[in-house]
Amino acid sequence: MTRNRFGVSTMDDSNTTLESLRRAVREFRDRREWEQFHTPKNLSMAIAIEAAELMEEFLWLESDEARRQADDDGSVARIAEELADVLIYALSFANSVELDVTTAVLDKLAKNAEKYPEEECRGISSWLDSEKGNGS
Repeated sequence: MTRNRFGVSTMDDSNTTLESLRRAVREFRDRREWEQFHTPKNLSMAIAIEAAELMEEFLWLESDEARRQADDDGSVARIAEELADVLIYALSFANSVELDVTTAVLDKLAKNAEKYPEEECRGISSWLDSEKGNGS
């Protein structure tokens, strides 16, 4: 693993495991002695705040405009930074509560597969109307 001038690992999706990302996030935190601030409350709030900043990139845009925004080089850089912030805090949260992210994601996908069968939900969003107010 190589590091850039900030001491951050340089990797990409094709050669990076979830554990190596978690380790990189943990090392970044530890080098700054921020573990004391990484409580579940603070991290869950940080996830929400950063998700809102990602949403802001698309605020007031129609769907086709949002797709074009996601293709614009300048916008992609901002979107990537906001998404990275969300993921960094999500991985920090998982580290903080010692949650196995892979198990959580696969378990949730299995639950969603039962809740939203392919045959009934493929290509439609009408099931969303019946789910309003039922949580996820």
